[in-house]
Amino acid sequence: MISINSLSVEFSARALFDDISYVINDRDRIALVGKNGAGKSTMLKIIAGLQAPTSGTVAIPQGVTVGYLPQTMIFDDERTVRQEVRQAFSHIDRMQADLDAMTAELAGRTDYDSDGYHRLIDRMTTLTEQLAMHGGDGGEAEMEKTLIGLGFTRDDFDRPTGEFSGGWRMRIELAKLLLRRPDVLLLDEPTNHLDIESIQWLERFLVTNARAVVLVSHDRAFIDNVTSRTIEISLGKIYDYAVNYSRYVELRRERLEQQMRAYANQQKQIADTEAFIERFRYKATKAVQVQSRMKQLAKIERIEVDEVDTSHLNLRFPPAPRSGDFPVIADEVGKAYGDHQVFDHATFTIRRGEKVAFVGKNGMGKSTLVKCIMGEIPFTGKLKIGHGVQIGYFAQNQASLLDGELTVFDTIDRVAVGDVRTRIRDILGAFMFGGEASDKKVKVLSGGERTRLAMIRLLLQPVNLLILDEPTNHLDMVTKDVLKQAIRDFGGTVILVSHDREFLDGLVEKVYEFADGRVNECLGGIYDFLERKRISSLAELEAAPKAAPKPEPKAKAEPVAKAVTKSDAKPQAPRLSYAEQRERDKVIRRARKKVEEAEAEVAAREQAVKDIETALAAGSADPDIYTRHAEATKALENAMSLWELASMDLESLTAQ
Repeated sequence: MISINSLSVEFSARALFDDISYVINDRDRIALVGKNGAGKSTMLKIIAGLQAPTSGTVAIPQGVTVGYLPQTMIFDDERTVRQEVRQAFSHIDRMQADLDAMTAELAGRTDYDSDGYHRLIDRMTTLTEQLAMHGGDGGEAEMEKTLIGLGFTRDDFDRPTGEFSGGWRMRIELAKLLLRRPDVLLLDEPTNHLDIESIQWLERFLVTNARAVVLVSHDRAFIDNVTSRTIEISLGKIYDYAVNYSRYVELRRERLEQQMRAYANQQKQIADTEAFIERFRYKATKAVQVQSRMKQLAKIERIEVDEVDTSHLNLRFPPAPRSGDFPVIADEVGKAYGDHQVFDHATFTIRRGEKVAFVGKNGMGKSTLVKCIMGEIPFTGKLKIGHGVQIGYFAQNQASLLDGELTVFDTIDRVAVGDVRTRIRDILGAFMFGGEASDKKVKVLSGGERTRLAMIRLLLQPVNLLILDEPTNHLDMVTKDVLKQAIRDFGGTVILVSHDREFLDGLVEKVYEFADGRVNECLGGIYDFLERKRISSLAELEAAPKAAPKPEPKAKAEPVAKAVTKSDAKPQAPRLSYAEQRERDKVIRRARKKVEEAEAEVAAREQAVKDIETALAAGSADPDIYTRHAEATKALENAMSLWELASMDLESLTAQ
């Protein structure tokens, strides 16, 4: 579908890519991986046509559409959600305008037998069929379905986009992109600002609806569930694996072991050859052998070892000064924007040395409460910061606030004070900004490199309360592990806002759940919290239905009666007899068979649509081909709906 040919990119005389070639095929699901700064985002920009390579070409066949979701973007706050998402259907609006113009022209013509009149009729017929393929409502139904799937309610459709948090605004952009239905989707860290529920929805959409996908993500579970091909960028080269990420990690480890063995063998060969040359350089009887060995040495193609094996991130927070016993005390804290109550009656105490997590859906108030703690926004209730507390705050958009025109060194030099200024080069080197990298301008850094640079600024002053709002965004998996260990070793208090269960595991000892306008305290680690909620993952937590209404105040004064009521509301399931169990198993088998049949029907319908699209691309002269395509697409949608219903029935049976 898209061919990348002999691609090379240079920055400041350094080769980012060197003669790279590969092909993106129809239905490919590709994970683009590599360490921060390897060029993953640059590769997507080049494919999207937003950046030109130094040499080489990207060949995109005529008619193939490409959709690109960048890591960061500029939002338009002047429109409502509906108006903003409607931008995805601008091509339909243009087609409708063209059809209206042709209709007006046709009404004024009387040359019914002329070639021009018949050409106009043909163009109108084709345009009408194309509009029918997109639906008769101009995409309105599809827009509503996508927005609701991404977690919006119908009441949100007419709200200004500026009222939404960063995660929800990213969903708006994602909805626009998905509604355009491009042939190739380029997604750069699409999960950074999404909660778990929306990540799951995106996974399902990409697997079932998207054509070709190329994505960059630090979310291991996401790329494992979506992709089946992994392309690694390392030292300007690529390594193409026809497997998902987890299998790629195993194969890559084997490749690196082979690489290291080959490197060691080559180094020994070079050393032996150089020793022979040095030993017999001045002996006339060995002149021929010496010359032969010198030529042999010159012809050796030196083996390079991947950067991941020769660099190391050294991250350690400064010792934390002692603070009071209770760094944060919240009493009936609430925050509202107009009539919208984000949360209310938040009451909790964070003790010195505790590491806690804020979890919940986007828009439930996690970052809002952090801003209340920082004193950035007004709130109701009382919020006390303890004696001697020195806060280090890493905001979601911290990396984007850096001045792009400054160099890496200047960025740190401007905030460093005292003796730290004499050690800036050493500090930058510990964060893999050593040598020439310290002279790079911030605007050319990758998202992960900017995050590391923003983290350095946080480390320059000793603090005893770290507040980190989505600190793992844009970080590769190795750097995430290093950051996790540094937080674990930190002697102060930590508040972490994150949706990354793997990152939180073993790191936090208390979880605050933001849901339904409340902040609920749950003692124990992240898995203790999940077990207490009787779920297996944060994804299930965020996908669960809203809790039942709270009991009346009278019930709160009678805990025993409340417990009995709860037991009555959710009776223990009786143990099934052998016959009942067999009957239940038969029902589940029938439901599972329905799912399998529905999956087969979906596959058949997808193939039918693909065959028609192939004929369209080949310039088929069949006058009914657009009608057949619309019918095949509709049949595919019906098959998908039946598959969803069958899957839901099976899930409800197996969950009992």
